[in-house]
Amino acid sequence: MLYHRVFLKSDARARTLTARGAPSPPTQKVFIQRDYSEGTQVRFQPKFPSELEGKIEREKFEYTLNTLNEVYAEAEKMSCSSCCEGCFACLTAYLLYCCSDTHFEKASPKVAKFIIEQNERVYVPRGLLIIDPVERGLRVIEICIFSDNPASTPARNN
Repeated sequence: MLYHRVFLKSDARARTLTARGAPSPPTQKVFIQRDYSEGTQVRFQPKFPSELEGKIEREKFEYTLNTLNEVYAEAEKMSCSSCCEGCFACLTAYLLYCCSDTHFEKASPKVAKFIIEQNERVYVPRGLLIIDPVERGLRVIEICIFSDNPASTPARNN
């Protein structure tokens, strides 16, 4: 899929977007910060940025953000299997992770797939692009705004 290159290599972003018809480079970037009010788990602030007013409906943005928060909460959830995984990793001097992904790493493809889907259906047609938080060290969600996209009105139904 063409969007996989967008999220795996930052420097290829402009070429990939240009190939898909979106302008390059972005005119503005919006950053959604991590929410540390409930601890250090990966969770992003649910506040709607004023820079996105008129570019996307609040409900679509909240759906994206809430889904990302839910997926990350599920990835960090303690279960019997994740506890056993940690114990076995310790017993093997963490060599286990040479041949197996962690419970959290197994959620990363799910997040990437969701972001690609949201970009294709909702964000790119409106002149926006969400960057996978993993690319920013899970510190922020970056949203690129392309101002000269004629389809950047929120009235469009997707």
